[in-house]
Amino acid sequence: MRVKVLSRNPDDYQRETNRDIYKLVRNWNAPQDPFRAQTEYTRALNATKLERVFAKPFVASLDGHLEGVHLIAKHPGRPSIVITGARDGQVKIWQLANRHCLSTIQSHHGPINGLSVDVNAGDAFVTTGQDCQLKYWKLPNINNGDPTEPAHSISLNGVAYTVSHLAKSSDFVTCGDDVSVWKINRDSPIRTYNLGPNTIHTIRANPIEEAVMVGAMSDRSIFILDTRQKTPLKKVFKVTMKLRPNAISWNPIEAFTFAVASDDYNLYTFDMRFLSHPKYLHSGHTAAVIDIDYSPTGQEFVSGSFDRSIRIFNATETRSRDVYHTKRMANVLSVMWSMDNKFVLSGSNDMNVRVWKANAAEKLGPSTNIKDEDVEFVPAVKKAMVEGLEQ
Repeated sequence: MRVKVLSRNPDDYQRETNRDIYKLVRNWNAPQDPFRAQTEYTRALNATKLERVFAKPFVASLDGHLEGVHLIAKHPGRPSIVITGARDGQVKIWQLANRHCLSTIQSHHGPINGLSVDVNAGDAFVTTGQDCQLKYWKLPNINNGDPTEPAHSISLNGVAYTVSHLAKSSDFVTCGDDVSVWKINRDSPIRTYNLGPNTIHTIRANPIEEAVMVGAMSDRSIFILDTRQKTPLKKVFKVTMKLRPNAISWNPIEAFTFAVASDDYNLYTFDMRFLSHPKYLHSGHTAAVIDIDYSPTGQEFVSGSFDRSIRIFNATETRSRDVYHTKRMANVLSVMWSMDNKFVLSGSNDMNVRVWKANAAEKLGPSTNIKDEDVEFVPAVKKAMVEGLEQ
């Protein structure tokens, strides 16, 4: 009689030393799990529920201002440095790593209108105020201490409402009754554009193209300006913008894309090559949208509104993926997305600067290998389920 037995060599499964890893035996021809789709759906559903349960977006509050914080500027080369401006003309420089205020400057006698960090040098910033002054400040360091006087100051003929630095340059642009392009340490603009009788209340220079900028006027129109030409390129008239555009932000990855925050509770994404109609309309706010800022990846942006909340949108979706608010937060006047793509900052009328997580359920600090695997696996499963449901 013949008997079939299983014969295995123990040496094929045992470790040679205690420091060797365990050998894992796999069946490479195993049949497919018939309940794989149901299992992945359950895991994706549980992951989504747990993400909402453990979502704690609020990180910290930076207090110290005496008026509403309506300006927040980020440093392009130092992600932990943030500069904020309030309506009393006070500017504060913050170290986000330890939530410490490095310096407090009384920059203007009255509200501060514009704030921009020198992109090229990285050691200075420019402010404009309601007192018709344009001031160039050096960032504080160990050598020069806290600045009490500006490095350079210019008296303007009118009020400048916004200032923005050109890409890869220390030159900057201001707007008010007209648009002026400035060089540092000069008392007069190198170029001026008169766009008509309407006031220009906001302007933003393109972070990629050195000579392109976009602005908004009091007649509810948007214009694109190339500093190499004498006249504006194109103009979006009142037919497109039904109410006043409040803020503009360029996509840092796509040089031709910018988003506009409007008084009609909506945000609009434009392609400057096709200005006849917006590319996307983003809705969800229940009051006027005051400020907007893109993430460093260009895939998302954050907006702040008078409805006392901030919303995070995917750049190609009409509805927000997250809404942040607190009981004590007043009207949101300014927002900013940090350069490390981890945090979102908001300045409100209650004199506070709040720091939020960009992803509400993200765990901060060191993590184990198991957590790292979850961070990669869970979003992949959720994305696969969403794509499967859409099909």
